[in-house]
Amino acid sequence: MIKFLDLQKINAQYAEELKQVAADVIDSGWFLQGERVKMFELQLKGYLGVSHAITCANGLDALRMIFKAYVELGIMSEGDEVIVPANTYIASILALTDNRLKPVLVEPDIQTYNLDISLVEQSITPSTKAILVVHLYGRVCWSDELENIARKYSLKVVEDNAQAIGACCHLIQDHPQSRLNLCHCGLDPQSAEKRTGSLGDAAGNSFYPGKNLGALGDAGAVTTSDVELAKVVRALGNYGSKEKYINDYKGLNSRMDEIQAAFLSVKLKYLDNENEIRRRVADFYLDNIKNEKIILPLLPEQKNMHVHHLFVVRTEKRDELRSYLENNGVQVLIHYPIPPHKQKAYKEWNEKCFPITEKIHKEVLSLPMSPVMTEDEIGKVIDLLNKY
Repeated sequence: MIKFLDLQKINAQYAEELKQVAADVIDSGWFLQGERVKMFELQLKGYLGVSHAITCANGLDALRMIFKAYVELGIMSEGDEVIVPANTYIASILALTDNRLKPVLVEPDIQTYNLDISLVEQSITPSTKAILVVHLYGRVCWSDELENIARKYSLKVVEDNAQAIGACCHLIQDHPQSRLNLCHCGLDPQSAEKRTGSLGDAAGNSFYPGKNLGALGDAGAVTTSDVELAKVVRALGNYGSKEKYINDYKGLNSRMDEIQAAFLSVKLKYLDNENEIRRRVADFYLDNIKNEKIILPLLPEQKNMHVHHLFVVRTEKRDELRSYLENNGVQVLIHYPIPPHKQKAYKEWNEKCFPITEKIHKEVLSLPMSPVMTEDEIGKVIDLLNKY
C-alpha cells in the first residue's frame, strides 16, 4: 500500500533530534510557557518575517483568537460580516460564527480552488469588516486586487495559513502597511518576497501532524505585525490574562506545550527543503499524468507560490477513481466531500447554492503527496492513473 502521507517515515528522518529534545523537556521539569515555546515563537516570526508569533493549542484556536481579539479591540462586533471562501474546510467558518460574526460565502476560482477575488467587491456591504483568505491546498491566495479592495473599504485581511506555510508571494505594488511591516522586519520593501502568514493583518497557522510543518500532536500559532492585536491574542490564549490571576478578557485556555514547541523547532529547519521536494513530486505528476478524464491542478506562474500540502485532481467519476486506486494499493483522500454550507452544523445554509463549490466537492481527489515518496511510488500512482 502506498500511504497517502507516511508520517512515520517523515518523522523517522529526524528521530534522534526529536527524541533528544523530548528528553530535554522531560528533564527540565517545565512543560508550559517556558523557554522552548519562546524559542519557537522567535524562530517562527523570523522565518515568516513578522514582528509577533503567539503559539496556541491548534489552528482553529489561532483563527478564533484573531477575530475574538478584533472584537475585544472594538474593531468588530456581533453581526459584522466577513468575506470567506465557500470552498474551504469548515474551521475557517467556525472561527467566525464562534465570535458571532457573519460569514459571507464567496465562490472560488475553478482553476485555483481559492477564493475568486474578482467576486469579492460585489459581496461587500457597510457591515463588512474583513476578508478571510484561505491558501487552500498550499497555494497562495493573494493579489494586488485583493490589497486594493481591502484598502478601498478599510477591511482587515486575515489569512488562514493552515495549509501553506513556506509559500511565498512577491509584493508588486507599494502598499503602505506592507512596506511598514517589511521595514520593521529588516527586509527590503522594494524587492522583498513575503511568506504566507505575513501577507495580511494577521494569520492563523496550524501545525497539525499532517501539515507541511507538523507537530506530533495539535499545535498552532497566530502571526502578525500588529502590536496591539498580538497583546490581546496572547492574553486571550491564557484565560484572558496578561498578568497571573488578573483577567482582562473572557479568554480561552489555548497554549502550545513545551514538547510540541521543541519538536517544531527541529522540523522548521527542514521545512524549505521538504517543500521543495513536494514541488518536485508535483512537477513529476503534472508532467506524466496523461489521462483526459483527470483534471490536473493549475500551477501558479511562480512555483514558490505553492507548497503542495495536497495534490488535488478532479474527475467526474471521483468515487469510481477512488475505488480503483485503493483496490490497486494507493491510499487517497477527499478534501473535502461536503462543503460547509451543506453541513448539518450550518443547516440554515443548506438550501443555498454555490455551484462551483459544489462541483469541486463532488469531483476532487487528493493523491499521495509527501517529501518521502519514492520514485517507484510516484511512478506507480502515475501508471495507474494513465491506465484508468
